[in-house]
Amino acid sequence: MKMIKLSSRLRVAAAVVLAAGLYFSAAGLFLSRPASLRAQGEKIVWSDREKPIAEHIRGLRGLPDDVRAGATKKLALEIRQLPVTPNKLRLANSLAMLSTEGDFGHEMLQEVATTLAAALREQPLQAQKGQLPRPYVELAELIRYEHVEATLDDPQFAAAISKIAADNERREQADFTLADLGGKIWTLKELRGKVVLLNFWATWCPPCRKEMPDLETLNQQFKDQGLVILAISDEDAGKVKPFIAQQKVTYPILLDPGRKVNELFQIEGIPKTFVYDRNGKLVAQSIDMRTRRQFLEMLAQAGLK
Repeated sequence: MKMIKLSSRLRVAAAVVLAAGLYFSAAGLFLSRPASLRAQGEKIVWSDREKPIAEHIRGLRGLPDDVRAGATKKLALEIRQLPVTPNKLRLANSLAMLSTEGDFGHEMLQEVATTLAAALREQPLQAQKGQLPRPYVELAELIRYEHVEATLDDPQFAAAISKIAADNERREQADFTLADLGGKIWTLKELRGKVVLLNFWATWCPPCRKEMPDLETLNQQFKDQGLVILAISDEDAGKVKPFIAQQKVTYPILLDPGRKVNELFQIEGIPKTFVYDRNGKLVAQSIDMRTRRQFLEMLAQAGLK
């Protein structure tokens, strides 16, 4: 899930607290979504109980998916038993950001959400410079998009729920025009009559790379039934072109180097996917990497099966 190159207005703390006694800058990416619990470059001191949990979170991406689900659930339960410290909330939020990178099951996601809600209940956060603290948004997204249950009597959490609703209303009405790597111009509103899957990604993002083969398979399976996959990157063509050639991707890759479309869609972490039906209605979206099965569920909501 979700350090992304952001505009100065949207830039958040980059490194996530995942390694004992170490910290990571934007050059040492672990997550594709931003953690906003500390300033970039701040060093975290872990307790003896926190340190192994941080190390295990750091290693989650190296586990097979069937093992990773159980490991993530176990970590959520271990975090819940920690004493109340700022690190407890850091760990809960970091685990939540990694928990949606695939199809790990509802039970695991529920434990992660319960742990994050409990940590926020113990350590409420205040908005900084008008920005909602990321853990509240993380929890709200888990509830909205992963269908877990959690309650939190906190105005910041209520604001996060409202923000998601407002962002979705803007995305419903959004339009843009971008060129792909071959110079072809694509305009979203002109694709009415097609099922459109928008995928925001980057070459440096591990979960983005992991889901690309499934997107290519879906492109081949459904393009004759009216599916259009548009993958949007905020990187330069010189970096994207050789990567795409190596990956043998055939669906259109659109370039958004000024991040205008990223900002239009309120993209604060990648990968992120939106599906519009043939009438232009936003019918499904994800907050992170999806598997082929999960993409099929999203496309089914637009009438593709």
